[in-house]
Order: sequence, then structure tokens, then C-alpha cells
Amino acid sequence: MKALFIITLMLTLSVVIKAQEDSDSIEVYLIDSFVTPEVPHTFMLSFFTSAPAKSKVVIENSYSYEVSSELTESHKIDIDISDLHFKEKNVPFIIQVEDSAGNQYNSEEYQFELPEETKVEGGSNFLLLCAFGAAVFGLPSPVYVKEKNDNYFSLTKEIPLLSIRGGGYKYPIGYFSVEYSHIFDAPVKNFVRMGYKHIIEVPGIEYISPGINGFTNFNGFNGISPEISVGLFRIINTFTLYARYRFNAKPGEKGSEFHEFSIGLYSSFFSLYL
Repeated sequence: MKALFIITLMLTLSVVIKAQEDSDSIEVYLIDSFVTPEVPHTFMLSFFTSAPAKSKVVIENSYSYEVSSELTESHKIDIDISDLHFKEKNVPFIIQVEDSAGNQYNSEEYQFELPEETKVEGGSNFLLLCAFGAAVFGLPSPVYVKEKNDNYFSLTKEIPLLSIRGGGYKYPIGYFSVEYSHIFDAPVKNFVRMGYKHIIEVPGIEYISPGINGFTNFNGFNGISPEISVGLFRIINTFTLYARYRFNAKPGEKGSEFHEFSIGLYSSFFSLYL
């Protein structure tokens, strides 16, 4: 139990420290973001920052442009988009800024609208892509469950409910989730979990994510389950395939321990951001 307490304390401290860092983050104040109707179509972007910063803009997670190479509070860029290809008429973009100490921050996501005559790649496939994404998101994860003397197969479904914005573009710094698991043929078959997962982006892979959960079967079997996940690679730029190990135990009951090894898909698309 001492090890579980240390893990929980470390995760809590990391969230507090990150929250303190975010309180000093640079704010972005958007002034103009529109596309000229004249050809060549040009994306006109201007904004202020709450402190001197370098900046760049990332459009639809595909095109990146440097806006200010020197520290300044006033930022402006005109981008010829006539040769770019977009999925929808409303194009998302974010602004990334870097302060004098090298700390990087992301703005919230903004959008600009393309002129009516501009062709996009998404078109009629948009609803199909949404349906496909929802179907993939709904898939449960297969799990190998190892007890002291028995092995079982399980299916589990995790839903990220609340995500915490961070300095990275692809992932939040962490998220709170709810999860349902069914273990086939086990003495205790059904569990509901709630927990927090911290995401650390790592070069060469996607991320490493330590986490801590509380679980219950609503019939007296209540416990705690620390875990570690490794994000392996992204799929269609929305989902991340991960591998996970989790240790489960009911405090004070010897022999209640069991281990889980699983693979699954993570996405924060349906999560609310804090």
C-alpha cells in the first residue's frame, strides 16, 4: 500500500505543478483571421500576446508557418492558401507561442472559413468519416487477466471524460476517465473504474502514461489499480494504439491481486477540456 500511496502522491504533485506552470502561460488575443475572396486566396492572421513571444500557426494539423521569429507582442502573417488542400470549409488552426525562457504554449483551437468556390477534400465523406470514427471509438479493448492460479479473458471500455490542456499539440497533459470491464468466467466478473491518467510525450513513440484508478463491483469488492500505458502510434490522426499493464488489488485482502495486460485505442475527441 505504501507504493500505491507514493504513485498517487507523485501524480497529484505533477498535476499541481503543471497547473502552476499553466497559470503563467502566455495568452493569445486574436484580432483578424479570415481568407480574402480575391484570387489568390490569402489567409490574413493577426493577434496579440500577453507577453513578448515567438509564434507560429498550425493549420488543420498539417501546415505550419512561422509568424514571428523574434520576441514581440504584436504578430501578423499573410499566407497564400491557393495550393493547400483542406478537408472542410471551416478550417481549424491553433497558434503556438514560445516565451523568452523557451516555454511553449498552445492557444485554443480557432477556425477560418474558406470562400464558397474553394474545393475541399472532405465533402460528402464527412458523415461517413464521423460514423467510422464513432464505431472505432466504441470498440472495447481485449485484456489478458492473470491471477495467482488462473488466467481469464476480459473486455473493457474506457471513456475519457475530462482532459487537461497542456503544452503539447497532440495530447492533453492528462485526463480523467470512467471504465467498465467484464472478465469472462471469473469469480468476480464486472468492474467499474474511475481514475486519472497522466500523459508524457516521448520521442520515438507517442507517450508514456502512468495512471491510478479506483474500482468497484458494487458488491463489496473495492480496490485500487495503478497502471502504465505506452502510446505506440497514431491511426488516421485521431486514435492512438496503446499497450497497458495494470495491477489490481483490494486493500487489506491478501490474494485479491490480479494483473491485466491489454491493447486499446485512445482518443480525446469526445472528451471535455479543462
